[in-house]
Amino acid sequence: MAATHSITVSLHEIAHARAGDKGNHLNISVFAYEPEDYHLLVEQVTEARVMQHFSARSPTKVTRYLLPNLGGLNLVLENVLDGGVNDSLNLDSHGKTLSFHLLTLEISRDRDGRAG
Repeated sequence: MAATHSITVSLHEIAHARAGDKGNHLNISVFAYEPEDYHLLVEQVTEARVMQHFSARSPTKVTRYLLPNLGGLNLVLENVLDGGVNDSLNLDSHGKTLSFHLLTLEISRDRDGRAG
């Protein structure tokens, strides 16, 4: 059996994201470009990893919903938007900008695409 070598890629190489904000909470949906990469999202884009990835924004909770028929995940991050769009002077900390931040999360995979 040949040895496999693990590589690290940014989430944006295997998925895209959509975001929206409701008050002080952020909703990010992540969808694999290819159906065969959905398992990487399930295995590695966990509530704990997302909480850690956004630790500078101090979310109080991250809830993940699996969307297997769509090849994606829906993530709800609570209390990460500086009070919400209307209460914050920091426009860059909302919705779309933070979805791009999530897409910098590193994913481990074998060269053949399996989880590493």
